Amino acid sequence: MAANDEGDYPLHRCIFSDDRKRLSQLLRSKDVGAKDKYGNTPLHLAVMLGRRECIHLLLNHGAPVKVKNNAGWSPLSEAISFGDRQILSSLLRKLKQQSREQVEERRPNLVAALHSIDDFYMELKWDFQSWVPLVSRILPSDICKIHKRGSSMRLDTTLVDFNDMKWERGDISFIFNGEQKPSQSLTVLDNKEKLFQRVRYENIPLQETEMELEDEVDLLMSSDIIAVQMSTKSISFSRAQSGWFFKEDRKESVGAFSAEFYHVNGMVLESRKRREHLTEEDLRKNKAIVESFTKGGTSQVDINGETIRRPSLAPPPPCALTWEEYVSGPGSTPPVLGRDMVYKQTCKSFKATVAMSSEFPLSVGMLLNVLEIVAPFKHFTKLREFVNMKLPPGFPVKIDIPILPTVTAKITFQQFDFKSDIPRELFEVPANYHEDPTRFPDL
Repeated sequence: MAANDEGDYPLHRCIFSDDRKRLSQLLRSKDVGAKDKYGNTPLHLAVMLGRRECIHLLLNHGAPVKVKNNAGWSPLSEAISFGDRQILSSLLRKLKQQSREQVEERRPNLVAALHSIDDFYMELKWDFQSWVPLVSRILPSDICKIHKRGSSMRLDTTLVDFNDMKWERGDISFIFNGEQKPSQSLTVLDNKEKLFQRVRYENIPLQETEMELEDEVDLLMSSDIIAVQMSTKSISFSRAQSGWFFKEDRKESVGAFSAEFYHVNGMVLESRKRREHLTEEDLRKNKAIVESFTKGGTSQVDINGETIRRPSLAPPPPCALTWEEYVSGPGSTPPVLGRDMVYKQTCKSFKATVAMSSEFPLSVGMLLNVLEIVAPFKHFTKLREFVNMKLPPGFPVKIDIPILPTVTAKITFQQFDFKSDIPRELFEVPANYHEDPTRFPDL
């Protein structure tokens, strides 16, 4: 069995033995993103074992940085745990490049999908609720207004984002122009400040990019490694019932659309946290550092005005496992190859409902294409994850889903109209707006 497994994972074996010459040869013909029995890619192993030269070889061949193993950790997560600043910077830089490339790969399909349906106006209402009474009082609601004309789309919203348990309010518009070149296709407007920002590509000054990257490395090295995901493995749908004595399947109108209601069973929000890379002082300062970053940066300076960067950690003890022991180990949970994990996991089950309508003129596939444009927002990303599930027949006109361990969102598609008179000016930056390339640093 071990011999077969060795043959299945030649790149992984090269990483274990630090055989860079053989690795370089194999990368010409083998899949750089192949996973072993634990879900680890070669890059996972190279990072956990601190194989610096192997890491550079893998990154040069396009090794995926964001992919997760069976335990839900990415190579970037393992790089934070290992604590080598140079390795972490290399992975973060590659991750940003790969994210841009993925957007561009999806772009032609998105433009074609927008062209394939008539122009429309749609309203999407968000109501946020919590089972924590005090939190529930301060949660906002919002109506997103979406205009689509040709291959262009505009989304207007007052909820900018959610960071450190705080909602950021504003008057924000996303404008996507499918006919423009990539550096001009996605623009964000701050309508209060009359500012706009192009979503950034390679036209950022190199020095500014490196400073922002180093700031982000400082933040990652001084914060918990957190992974939150919605578990959909055991999800099932059952018809919701109405009535006290004579129960029947629940049917109601949502806006102008007749809908059938379903319970979503088995929905679990999993939150995992690691902090083996943090010192006691880090744990005390962690909250203040994160708050400082969201207010405008984590950088500290010395008396000469030079930025103080967080140093690399001492490497963990050398891995005692051999390749044979690793590849023939029991189970599918990845063994610890680097630092001993300081790990906490919480799971919360949620009761969710979804209302499906066969009358809604948009398809679920088209909704996913719309969400591609607004995916930078964390709450939209959660909605996309939900819609990606195998839903009952129809379109989800009303959804009640968890987006955080303590917060649930109720999303209602309350209006949809095909229109042929949507003005072109909606998709242009007003003449009196000024460009600020740093207004939205997360984009």
